[in-house]
Amino acid sequence: MTGPAVAAVRRAVRAFLEGLDAPPELCVAVSGGADSLALAEAAAHVGHRRGHAVRALVVDHGLQEGSAKIARDAAAAAKALGVDEAEVRRADVTGPGGPEAAARKARYRTLAGHDLVLLGHTLDDQAETVLLGLGRGSGPRSVAGMRPHDPPWGRPLLAVPRATTRAACAELGVEPWEDPHNAEPRFTRVRLRTEVLPLLEDVLSGGVAAALARTAAQLREDNEALDTMADMIFTRAGGSDGLDVGVLEAEPAALRRRVLRRWLLQSGVRELTDAHLRAVDGLVARWRGQGGVWLPGNLEASRCRGRLSVTSQPTTRGE
Repeated sequence: MTGPAVAAVRRAVRAFLEGLDAPPELCVAVSGGADSLALAEAAAHVGHRRGHAVRALVVDHGLQEGSAKIARDAAAAAKALGVDEAEVRRADVTGPGGPEAAARKARYRTLAGHDLVLLGHTLDDQAETVLLGLGRGSGPRSVAGMRPHDPPWGRPLLAVPRATTRAACAELGVEPWEDPHNAEPRFTRVRLRTEVLPLLEDVLSGGVAAALARTAAQLREDNEALDTMADMIFTRAGGSDGLDVGVLEAEPAALRRRVLRRWLLQSGVRELTDAHLRAVDGLVARWRGQGGVWLPGNLEASRCRGRLSVTSQPTTRGE
């Protein structure tokens, strides 16, 4: 007989898959922690009934002593929970940023290459993501948190609390692996999880994580609607020689900047910040005949004869 926590995780996976044209094989990222093991069991249970094969993908980051054994144990646990295949992949954790960011990027690179990969992010993870976005002032896209379906990534458990996945493992008789990095206060997410969110729950009398997740869902809906409107404006304003300023001037700032963001990203601008975006917007909303705006990648956005354009500039700027 299934316990209530296992049933809750299975319901979440079933609801997620019902809204998709899912591929024949479902892949599940498994770390050995409670979230991913509960997800693996639910994916196997629900997936098999829908005619899907289910494969567990275990990433060995190689950052801890004994990581290879931890990965093998996670794969074995997933197999015992009903997945058809369990595969261990070694990640190359290199690149800029702190260890958290580098490991995350390496993990996503290692998991890529499938039509659908289910990730065990929970409601609590979503709340932490929203708080990080608020703290960084990254705008509505960041505060909107993680999308349930962001191909190839699927996150069926964004409405399921972490306590439920832990309870599901207990009902299944599974002992999840506890990543020691999850107790390291040098990591921002750990301090959010162990200090900030508990304090907010206490001060605001509970329900904060769920409220943050609801806020993220509402913002995602708003973002999708605004993006659709911005796409139509982009089509009217766009052309091989840039954007028509006359079309952009008639639009509200929030929509105009969404059009500019899309255009700049398509033009090859990387590491685009809010400051860059607002500076380019100034060429439309605060035009006084000023010069262009320098952008990452040695690019420059400028206005000429009623159109905006992005051009490549020499690598070395003169003083």
